[in-house]
Amino acid sequence: MKNGVKAIATFALLALLSGCGPKTGNTIEEKRAAIKDMEVETLNRLYEEAPETRKKIKDSIGYGVFSNGNINLIIASAGGGYGVVVNNKTGERTYMKMGQAGVGLGLGVKDYRVVMIFKNKDTLANFVEKGWDFGAHADAAATTGDQGAEASGEGNFNSNVDVYSMTEAGLALQATVTGTKYWKDKKLN
Repeated sequence: MKNGVKAIATFALLALLSGCGPKTGNTIEEKRAAIKDMEVETLNRLYEEAPETRKKIKDSIGYGVFSNGNINLIIASAGGGYGVVVNNKTGERTYMKMGQAGVGLGLGVKDYRVVMIFKNKDTLANFVEKGWDFGAHADAAATTGDQGAEASGEGNFNSNVDVYSMTEAGLALQATVTGTKYWKDKKLN
């Protein structure tokens, strides 16, 4: 049993580390461009599925857009991703990475996008500088390709941030307690 747990932990760690950056581009400029493309695509989809978010983002102090891959294997889950936080008042773009680890029952792979809308400058600054989010996450999603894709409001992990997630593709059924860590991407900033 110990070897099985070690194998799951190793698999989860590899999945986490492999998902922390854009998959296209070799130069800093190419990686930033890939993140910009993901940001535009994600926001366009969010505006189509939840039109009221366009005004929320426009009127906010700033927003973040992240692409995340998550793998659930029996009792462990891990994920990683990347994104950008944009300060609407200054125009500053902060490129970030994210990592996720959790425990709970689940099996599957899920690729999803997260949009965060920050309601005040202190919350935005705190997120960019400290980047922590920890929470319980329970969901059920079953999608393949364009079939069954969903957008859902995740609610608030903080009353000063609205969070929306959109499943891209994958198949997941999970009930996990997940810790997510966001941090600045030193290479892209």
